Amino acid sequence: MASDPLTEPAVRTRPAVRRRSDLRLLGAVAAAYAAAQLLLAVPGTGLGWDETVYVSQVSRDAPAAFFSAPRARGISYLVAPVAAFTPSVTALRIHLALLSSGALLLSLWLWRRLLPTPVLALAGALFAGLWTALSYGPQAMPNLWVAFGSLMAVGCFLRAARAPGDRRALAGLCAATALAALMRPADALWLALPLICASAVVPQWRRPALPAAVAVGAVLGGASWAVEAELRYGGILARLHRAGEIQGGLGWHPALGGRTLCRPCDVPWGQPVTGLWWLALPVLVAGGLAVAHRGGPGPWRTLLVPTAAALSVAAPYLLFVGYAAPRFLLPAYALLSLPVACCLTRLFTAARGRPLVLTGLCLALAAHFALQWAITATVAARSRATAAAFTAVAAELRTQGLRPPCLVSGEEAVRTGFRTGCASRQVLGGHDGSISAAGLVRLARTTPTAVLVAGGAPPPPWAAQWRPHDLPALPGLPGYRAYLAPSAGAVPTPPP
Repeated sequence: MASDPLTEPAVRTRPAVRRRSDLRLLGAVAAAYAAAQLLLAVPGTGLGWDETVYVSQVSRDAPAAFFSAPRARGISYLVAPVAAFTPSVTALRIHLALLSSGALLLSLWLWRRLLPTPVLALAGALFAGLWTALSYGPQAMPNLWVAFGSLMAVGCFLRAARAPGDRRALAGLCAATALAALMRPADALWLALPLICASAVVPQWRRPALPAAVAVGAVLGGASWAVEAELRYGGILARLHRAGEIQGGLGWHPALGGRTLCRPCDVPWGQPVTGLWWLALPVLVAGGLAVAHRGGPGPWRTLLVPTAAALSVAAPYLLFVGYAAPRFLLPAYALLSLPVACCLTRLFTAARGRPLVLTGLCLALAAHFALQWAITATVAARSRATAAAFTAVAAELRTQGLRPPCLVSGEEAVRTGFRTGCASRQVLGGHDGSISAAGLVRLARTTPTAVLVAGGAPPPPWAAQWRPHDLPALPGLPGYRAYLAPSAGAVPTPPP
């Protein structure tokens, strides 16, 4: 009979030899995650649009871009130690790759008293091996950090629930929830919901300390977002309303998470093979829960809570947001990696002595990782091409007299402005409108200004008399052109 991967008893205090063995195994997973990021996702990649907004808030080399209502400043705090001192994107990428690998190790380490270490190592490898985790590990984006915060919070919750005297677990629960709330306050609320419900439903867990730690963490992490809501938006409800408008209105919008980004999501899915693993995910999760259920109430709850939390944090993005991005589901993937790893561990255990079955399982797992790494390489190559294109555009604008202090508006103003050292301002009317047309024209009289248009579109009426200049093409924007205000200087005289 195959052994149960969850039957290893949880030991409150392990011998030093066992701790070192666990650290080596989990550390190897974290080290492999760091190496894969540094090899595939770091070299030559440039900042994306959202990343530029976050990094510009703390950058020393460019004014801060407009910070819209749905965003929180947690990721800006995370990148500040590097972005405030150097403009190097590579240095920023390495900083985040090492931090994310350390966060993975800490997340898995907190679960050691709940699940066997080999199961945790497999869960970590499954999550870290996803192209989304590899691509976003070194990126200045908040979703992966919500994933780590969620994994830590659920682990600390279960440890505190099992051992009422474990004050470290309560403190960890509070800190992990605060991390998730600092990155994305709304995600932290969806994470808190199943934890608070679990503490109310399970009789042995009905202690005020559990929901109190979750609530305190959510409040502490979301405090800066709430204060900013009062100061800039007229209150939390007003900011939530504005955030919903920017996200296209919240409603019934079922979506799939296989594409990099779709908005709206009524376009064909070019490579559906990249999402086949998504179809296997619910089957493997159900298998892991079945394995845990046979192990008794303890193992069952150990996997049921993270599964419920995963469904909760995924629900708003799968059902209520009108556009899709796989990074939205990173917290759910991190939590679901635990039951998936339990199911796979049971399958591999049962396949001992059956070479064909074992070989098939190994090949399937290898094919999955190979596909994820291939997608990561493709995404990184696209980022490198985009970075080179924006570098060329910025260099061309400088030759046309656009030098700091300066201003950029129009298509791709955020990324172009950041690379040129200019402020980016958009005319009121869009989701990131921050200045009126009349105000922008007044600024352009004394500040070198460019308005960028794409696809042969005409310039705004107030810039119709400005000097046009064709720019190097950007991916997806044919016919890229700048209209430069007189303050940018006259047409440069070519050298003799």
